[in-house]
Amino acid sequence: LTVARNTILQTKDNGIEILRTAIGHDGSIVTGNRIENIKAGRGGSGQHGNAINAFRAGNVIISGNRISDCDYSAVRGNSASNIQMTGNSITAVREVALYSEFAFEGAVIANNSVDGAAVGVSVCNFNEGGRLAVVQGNMIRNLLPKRPIGTAPDDDAGIGIYIEADTSVTGNLIENAPSFGIMAGWGKYLRDVAITGNVIRKTFIGIGVSVADGAGTALVNTNVISDAPRGAVVGLDHAKPMTPDLAADGATKYVQIVIGANAVR
Repeated sequence: LTVARNTILQTKDNGIEILRTAIGHDGSIVTGNRIENIKAGRGGSGQHGNAINAFRAGNVIISGNRISDCDYSAVRGNSASNIQMTGNSITAVREVALYSEFAFEGAVIANNSVDGAAVGVSVCNFNEGGRLAVVQGNMIRNLLPKRPIGTAPDDDAGIGIYIEADTSVTGNLIENAPSFGIMAGWGKYLRDVAITGNVIRKTFIGIGVSVADGAGTALVNTNVISDAPRGAVVGLDHAKPMTPDLAADGATKYVQIVIGANAVR
């Protein structure tokens, strides 16, 4: 299926849905659509209120869409392997702008612009098998300090990019993130991530990395981190900061976190 060049306004469920009853290949292309003012009229925790939603559908390409004013996500992939979210222009969403979650393998989230969201990009649910992603070349700014009532207001917010497993995060620009520019891992759910070549400005913590028991390897190298008062690179137990700035001279080293030549000021 190709879904292209539509204008979709003021729905109370989702804008465009690519749905399957069982996980498998779909191959749809969703491109060049204008989608605005999408409400979660039926409530829920993310089933509704998304501009574009791919559920159990593999090999879906979502590119070049203009999306604004959504109660939940601009693009949400749930158990959707090999999903591509590229070149979308996104403003004023109230949950995660670009979301790949639950039982998926493979996500490419690249060259999108996000201005206004609770979280810019989330690649999560390693506990459910969610893994393997490239998050590259996105511009993410002006994150909300708290999720609004009507979404899940106690969930994390103010995060530019959140990742967990087998993921490369490179060449992104993140500005005005009240919590974290980039957050890697949730407790023990962290494995083999590389965070390199990103520019992170005006955020409480530049890069947070899980140091909880069982957490895996993270490389943090050649990033530019500016105006992060709690620290450029900080170890976490879930969302709780547990260490001083690990990028500072003489800081305690953690064997699973390799911190290279980051530019910090």
